[in-house]
Amino acid sequence: MRILIVEDEYPTRRLLKDSIQKIRPDWEIIGEADSVEDTVNFLKVSPQPDLIFLDIQLSDGNSFEIFEKQEVNSKIIFTTAYDEYAIQAFKVNSIDYLLKPVDEEKLAEAIEKYERLFHNGISFPDEAIDYPSLSRLLQSGKASYRSRLLVNLADGFQKIDTKDIAWLVSSNKITTAVTFDGHHHVVDFTLDKLEKELDPDVFFRANRQYILHIDTIHKVETWFNGKLVVKTRPDVKEKIVVSRERARSFKEWINQ
Repeated sequence: MRILIVEDEYPTRRLLKDSIQKIRPDWEIIGEADSVEDTVNFLKVSPQPDLIFLDIQLSDGNSFEIFEKQEVNSKIIFTTAYDEYAIQAFKVNSIDYLLKPVDEEKLAEAIEKYERLFHNGISFPDEAIDYPSLSRLLQSGKASYRSRLLVNLADGFQKIDTKDIAWLVSSNKITTAVTFDGHHHVVDFTLDKLEKELDPDVFFRANRQYILHIDTIHKVETWFNGKLVVKTRPDVKEKIVVSRERARSFKEWINQ
């Protein structure tokens, strides 16, 4: 069995790879990709894998774009953060899926389902998989906002819930999540990516450096030229400034 993993979040990709190798040590991971472009380039020059673990939302677009740019003969197990309403599309097409963060037990069940369907010849024709329809259904469904993050530790990983994050800050291309209890955790995602995945009712992109949780905001002070200064709990040593252009949106966000 030759496997390709397509996942733009490094911790998820690493965990998925480790779990697959644990569950099926005889399977070969022939490649990893983190974008639509990388996946298309891989498939153009490499023999098609037997099975692809495919994230839906990649760093440069929707993974269904891959099928528009490159013929894919491999079977797919999707990994997704979409909610139950949207992923009904997968059930209709008899495609398996894994909700992120990927649970090892669910992964084993998906692998066993794949083996039952395709190793024993109880397959359905590839033309039955209507990828454009799946894409439209997903876009019309409501995406689940990220509820947790996986952060690296010296000896493994740790899960932190987004509800416990007071703010996220980017400095020197390193993103740090600071929890309400004052702990700092380096995360493998940019603020641009996290801004799209966090609940906008709870988190606000104050500026290029900070994303703030609503409950961390203690006080907002006016500053020169229509800018705002945000005071937080726990306290941030440096000044968090909201630009004049974003000040109105910021006040509407707090007042909703």
